[in-house]
Amino acid sequence: MAINESSPYEEGMEEYMNRGIKDVITEHPELEAILDDYDIGCGACMVGTCLLKDIVDVHGLPSETERALMGRITKVIYPNAEIETSEDDGKAQAERTFAYSPPVQILVDEHKLIKRLIALIPCITESMDLTTEDGRQLVLDGVDFIKTYADSFHHAKEEDLLFKYFDADSEIVSAFHEDHRVARNHVKNILEGVSEKNRAKVAEHLGAYNELLQVHIKREDEILYPWMDRNISSEQETELAASFDEVADRFGDVNERYEVFVQRLEKSFLN
Repeated sequence: MAINESSPYEEGMEEYMNRGIKDVITEHPELEAILDDYDIGCGACMVGTCLLKDIVDVHGLPSETERALMGRITKVIYPNAEIETSEDDGKAQAERTFAYSPPVQILVDEHKLIKRLIALIPCITESMDLTTEDGRQLVLDGVDFIKTYADSFHHAKEEDLLFKYFDADSEIVSAFHEDHRVARNHVKNILEGVSEKNRAKVAEHLGAYNELLQVHIKREDEILYPWMDRNISSEQETELAASFDEVADRFGDVNERYEVFVQRLEKSFLN
């Protein structure tokens, strides 16, 4: 932490580091903007009960950047503290690049197809006509992609395999489980809306699903996956790769089928 060892604020900061991030932000609202400077979007998190110390750890910031961040946080909590920080306080960060283990890279690659589908949601919403069978089927086909590819195939590998190497009750893992739960609830409401021919309801939950998944995928690719990769052993990585192969065998040509489906939608809406 970027305060002197003899600082009278050290014990107080230790207490803050063990408090929930939402609680700390509520007490010191200016911290949300500081965290945003470091691309730590805790303000928009669905759960927000992660401890401040876990937030700092899971993002895997370079040591200099972490010291600058902690200096700025300490200065907000204790304005009179003598803080040693770099001149730019770490705000100007080089673009981060990520190297994933082979099994985690598979999940990142699957995100690419999911992102292509959700990018089409505004087009689907704008053109959908639930009074016709073709209009309803268009939405149902999109839901089929979500339920089969994004959820049963992709999210299940996360929840049933990768996440099992970590404490299911940890706040960080729980936050991503909660995202999945909320996403499934949006899908439930979309299906109800189609059945009711309620265009407003379908549009609302398609839009909410789109917004959620955009943030969710970014946080997985840039925060959760790198953190998990840093904390799994080589043996666990090998086990995970073998388990992913089993899932791929079980689902057969799922990647190819849904690639064709997304391409067809892209051709229909974007060409």
